[in-house]
Amino acid sequence: MMSYGQLFLAVAPVIALIGLGLPLRRMNWISEAGEETLLNLIVRVLTPCLIFESVVRRASVSGAGDVLLPPLMGFLLTSFSLGVGWYVARALGLTIGHGLRTFALAVGLTNYGYLPLPLMDTLFGPESRAWLFMHNAGVEAAIWTTGVLIVTGESPRAAWRKLLNAPLLALAVALVVKLTGAGVYIPEVVWTFVHALAVCAVPLGLLMTGASFAPHLNDPKQLANPRIILTAWLVRLAVLPWVFLLAARYLPVTTELKQVLVVQAAMPAAVISVIVARIYGGRPLIAVQIILGTTALAVFTIPAWIKFGLAFAGLAP
Repeated sequence: MMSYGQLFLAVAPVIALIGLGLPLRRMNWISEAGEETLLNLIVRVLTPCLIFESVVRRASVSGAGDVLLPPLMGFLLTSFSLGVGWYVARALGLTIGHGLRTFALAVGLTNYGYLPLPLMDTLFGPESRAWLFMHNAGVEAAIWTTGVLIVTGESPRAAWRKLLNAPLLALAVALVVKLTGAGVYIPEVVWTFVHALAVCAVPLGLLMTGASFAPHLNDPKQLANPRIILTAWLVRLAVLPWVFLLAARYLPVTTELKQVLVVQAAMPAAVISVIVARIYGGRPLIAVQIILGTTALAVFTIPAWIKFGLAFAGLAP
């Protein structure tokens, strides 16, 4: 079993890439216009290539059960976490229109994208990516249904169209190719092309995560909200990890899905909560406070939770 030091060293390059994005954006090496362009490139081209390659060439998917259970778990655990965030926000004294909805969203959403991806690679090998992507399909569904319902208080039916995006389309196509065995007919030159794009997705995604934080650091005083940040630390980094770890230990799921749940348990708040808060009239500043606060502390708690989680879920050698 990896020691805390070894796990910390596995986390350090990931956090360093996020940290590098901050000065690149502040020095305008990544401009505001360039930020939007690069994000579109990542979401619409690079990530779909990474998903397609990971599922078709590396995944050990053998049947419909392997395909359906990960997104179901992602949806249920994320929706439950959002519900916990709602009741904690109420206990904190937040009200609708004054941060309750955004607090619930930001605390309830664990980082499910570019931060856990390289950790899955390091800990369990590239074949583990496919299980993370399938789990994330359920997380996306929870964000645009349960999450939108929490932020707006309205029916989330209109938000379902946001599920029709390039990464999920790539996942659907990849699963069809994988389950039908059609991948053997794809020429190697095509795989070389797909791989060249896929390897860019994670490092560029991490850089852009850091770059997205930069505009919010112009006035550091507005980020200092001890009441919000301390509660977010408690909920996101101390209480909610148990939801994922208990599922990993006691539910009859595959070893690969248990690995995903252990890594997800250790993650800080997700950047996407800022986007959802902006789109649906929430309080983006509260989301930024929670994201930055939990990410800063998670540098030290991620290795501890993963080390403990692997042993608790019965995955440690």
